[in-house]
Amino acid sequence: MTELKGLWALITGATSGFGLATARRLAAEGCRVAITGRREDRLRTVAAEIAGRHGVEVPTLAFDVRDLAGTRDALTRAPGLLGKLDILVNNAGLALALDPIQSGDPADWDQMIDTNVKGLLYVTRLVLPGMVERKRGHIVNVGSVAGHQVYAGGAVYAATKFAVRAISDAMRYDVLGTGVRVSNVEPGLAETEFSEVRFKGDSARAKSVYEGLTPLRAEDVADAIVWCVTRPRHVNIQTVLIMPTDQASAHAVRRKA
Repeated sequence: MTELKGLWALITGATSGFGLATARRLAAEGCRVAITGRREDRLRTVAAEIAGRHGVEVPTLAFDVRDLAGTRDALTRAPGLLGKLDILVNNAGLALALDPIQSGDPADWDQMIDTNVKGLLYVTRLVLPGMVERKRGHIVNVGSVAGHQVYAGGAVYAATKFAVRAISDAMRYDVLGTGVRVSNVEPGLAETEFSEVRFKGDSARAKSVYEGLTPLRAEDVADAIVWCVTRPRHVNIQTVLIMPTDQASAHAVRRKA
């Protein structure tokens, strides 16, 4: 197994959901975790909690991955960070609305594409050269079952997650022979802030997504990410498609009456 104690990880979108759960799990393994997000006050709260519980360094970087200049500035100003990262978890992402193309809001499309695809590329472009130079490192992209199967009203979100799958697969060619590993972790239904964000604060509608079934928890996805990065260095986990037992596909869900 790859020992995590003393390694450095960067986790985007770490103020809630999968990112927060992953930061906690990596820190519990002794990994030093740099966490990013747009909510600076929330970042400080999370950093204090993790550092206090696990005694590791938890620097915070407040920026929006959609902003290339701001992303570059934040990462290059963090003292020595780009020169020592062992793990990057590209977690920042979101879905907005559930409208068909003919009535969709282009502003929602832009935000999903700019965050889920371009933001992932921006952060990776800044982190990956150092990993290649050091001949080690691990990029973990957080995809979705929507990167395999589309559904009504999810055209643009699914397109972004199909893109994450394509980028992850192609990146393996780009880093082949460098010692850098690339994994794509793709969850199904998971109860986080995801649906509340998608439905723009409509808590009742968000809650209905998970009624009658037991969805994944953020901690389940964090477990999968940690499993990927702790495999022996000669092992690359290409893809993990992780679903709740009550879900067989993007379309097939068992709900209790």
